[in-house]
Amino acid sequence: MPTDRPQPAFVLVRPQMGENIGAAARAMWNFGLDRMRVVAPRDGWPNPKAAAMASGAGRLLDEARIMADTAEAVADCSFVFATTARARDLTKPVLSPERAMAMAAERMAAGEKVAVLFGPERAGLANDDIARANAIINVPVNPDFASLNLAQCVLLTGYEWQRAAGDVVHERFETARTGWATQVEVEALAAHYETRLDEAGFFFPDHKAAPMKITLRNLWSRLPLTRADVQMLHGVLRQMVRWKERG
Repeated sequence: MPTDRPQPAFVLVRPQMGENIGAAARAMWNFGLDRMRVVAPRDGWPNPKAAAMASGAGRLLDEARIMADTAEAVADCSFVFATTARARDLTKPVLSPERAMAMAAERMAAGEKVAVLFGPERAGLANDDIARANAIINVPVNPDFASLNLAQCVLLTGYEWQRAAGDVVHERFETARTGWATQVEVEALAAHYETRLDEAGFFFPDHKAAPMKITLRNLWSRLPLTRADVQMLHGVLRQMVRWKERG
């Protein structure tokens, strides 16, 4: 069964190769999208090559809605985007994928149904298809090589949808099964090093000792230390002291 997550329908218009349909399904499911509609696939349906290429996203192919033409595929939608790499001499707003999917999210939040059209591999969408769309999505690619594979275009648009839906964490820090060190733990580490360095005569001459200690403490505060880091640094210092005492 399709997920309950609100999302646009991705409409593959007259796709030519089963492998590309399967790859598009896989790209969609990478981003939690499972509303696939397929308009007049050239090689008929179902397509075993599509199933083989879809890998773990075969469910999307099983549940895909097969349509006779573009008009039928978008009949229940109130806003339609058409992806194209070429100028079409049609008066329409032209949007980046990022802006288009942000707009899609806004419209769907207001209760609208949205679809995105993707054209056949060889020539893309026909003007008759694009004429049914409310806006064009144009990917800012190399103008000397603007052609995108069907699945690539689906993947790119799906990623921008996920960003617009708020499901992308733009930065995170993996702590490898440990937690961040607390201030108490960092303070204990700083005191350990300060004590041992003092014993070793590091803080010399005396009139520079205080600012040197402040600089060292400031260094510890700047480091993003985990508890595992702190334990290791304690261990390093202990081993160095033991080695010195043995010598």
